[in-house]
Amino acid sequence: MRKYIHNNHIPGRVMGPDSAPGPAVPWRKVLWERQPFPDNYVDQRFLEELRRNEGLRHYHYWAVVKEAGFVGQQLSCVAIFITLWLYMEKGLLSPDTLLLTSLICGLLGYGLHQALTCRVESGCGPRTHLANLQSATIFLSFTFGFSPVLKTLTESVSTDTVYAMSAVMMLAHLVFFPYAQPSPPGSLSLNAALFASVCLASRLPGALHTFAMLSCALLVFALWPCLLQRLRENAPCHFTGVCVGICIGGVGGLGSQWLGGAVLLALALGSVTLICPLVLVRLQRHKDNIHGPWDEAEIHEDLSRFHH
Repeated sequence: MRKYIHNNHIPGRVMGPDSAPGPAVPWRKVLWERQPFPDNYVDQRFLEELRRNEGLRHYHYWAVVKEAGFVGQQLSCVAIFITLWLYMEKGLLSPDTLLLTSLICGLLGYGLHQALTCRVESGCGPRTHLANLQSATIFLSFTFGFSPVLKTLTESVSTDTVYAMSAVMMLAHLVFFPYAQPSPPGSLSLNAALFASVCLASRLPGALHTFAMLSCALLVFALWPCLLQRLRENAPCHFTGVCVGICIGGVGGLGSQWLGGAVLLALALGSVTLICPLVLVRLQRHKDNIHGPWDEAEIHEDLSRFHH
């Protein structure tokens, strides 16, 4: 069998068995043709196709801070919910007051959401309002009917275990929350928050307290993210102010019952909204992604016409 040996000094030139120089054969980047080159051979044009940081997105500090505000306000929403629960547990807040406040906030939020939706979409007719009213009525009716059951749900579980489960579920809610597209909230994140709400509400004095706390949980963890997403899309100038207000309310409310928790929340908010964006922008200069002929082939042509 005839063997070819690649000459390192003269690219494209091969040596025959009698050491006589063979003809110069140009290398082609094809697989269907037998060539007198090793399988790992590349010519001097190989690195000419090298591309660095292709499609790199350049981040600006204040733009990242603005987007991180959604994370900070969601953390503050958890703090506000815990503050309301502390007030109800200590008897400083009656369930009637919480229910009335939740109802007013829900109606105002629904009206604002519909106003922002009708600005960019059509079909905001009375039939939609009637369907939303029916859904809310069914949910509140079932919640009110099952409140005595939920009140006694964790009687056989120790208080420390209930608090630990609530903390873990709230942490899962924050970790799995879909910050990029929070409307509607993710099922895993929402279920974790509602499970934590049921655990905490079961430690309140009466069934009405449980019902009020679960209604507030629905407002905070299910409906509020939808409204905030509408604000971010249709009223970005007001979105930042709302996030700042929620963060201040969370720190202030938690500080009225637990000063150490307010300090920890303030440090967490500062880290998430100010320090982490700064680190992201600083690390961006060290990013070095290389692209070239060694990458997998990407088909950019529309192949839908081949589907039958």
